Amino acid sequence: MSSEVTARHDAKKLVRSPSGLRMVPEHRAFGSPFGLEEPQWVPDKECPRCMQCDTKFDFLTRKHHCRRCGKCFCDKCCSQKVALRRMCFVDPVRQCAECALVSHREAEFYDKQLKLLLSGATFLVTFGNSEKSDTMVCRLSSNQRYLLLDGDSRHEVEVTRIAAVQMLTEGFPPGEKDMHTYTSLPGSQPVSEGGNARATGMTLQYTAPGAEGVTQLKLTAGEDANGSRRQATAWLVAMHKAAKLLYESRDQ
Repeated sequence: MSSEVTARHDAKKLVRSPSGLRMVPEHRAFGSPFGLEEPQWVPDKECPRCMQCDTKFDFLTRKHHCRRCGKCFCDKCCSQKVALRRMCFVDPVRQCAECALVSHREAEFYDKQLKLLLSGATFLVTFGNSEKSDTMVCRLSSNQRYLLLDGDSRHEVEVTRIAAVQMLTEGFPPGEKDMHTYTSLPGSQPVSEGGNARATGMTLQYTAPGAEGVTQLKLTAGEDANGSRRQATAWLVAMHKAAKLLYESRDQ
């Protein structure tokens, strides 16, 4: 893809919605796969009382809508203004206590883990059932839409085509399975993490354009003493978090 075409796809525009100013992609199809759409607000006529504390609205007790869930609350139950980057808001926006907590947790992904994914890490990469592994740098593209793998050859995996993610780990107590699975297939439920296991690799299942069935890609962190193993482990953890956000976006 040429730099000129990429620039057009990555172009953004400032729009005003009832919830506030948003910096959104000029072409909706090229938005981040981790983004969320703005919710429909519960109509004022359908919420005579706060949907959290049941306080009755009147001239003095005003209604406020949470920008994340769209529900209606009193000022006490919807007083926090928190950054909501998954909806591309320029400034922090009003959210209920429950949604504010979620947005605070997601801030770690954008402030720390997303930067790790963009900077990339080095892995031994195996495609499909091949017995050959190639050393490649895997990173997330600047528009967050592709996983880019660079080595002797170059490959792209569209993030929205990832169907399942399986984390390979070590460090479980004896007898426990040395593998953690998170699937983002429609209708599936995520499996929570546990223990102090260390990530050693990951398998991704995705659908390739023009190909039948599902393609598998395996990433394995190499053993070395120069710090790249640590970077690769941190990248795997960040990618696991990204998979969860991707699942939530599909389930919206």
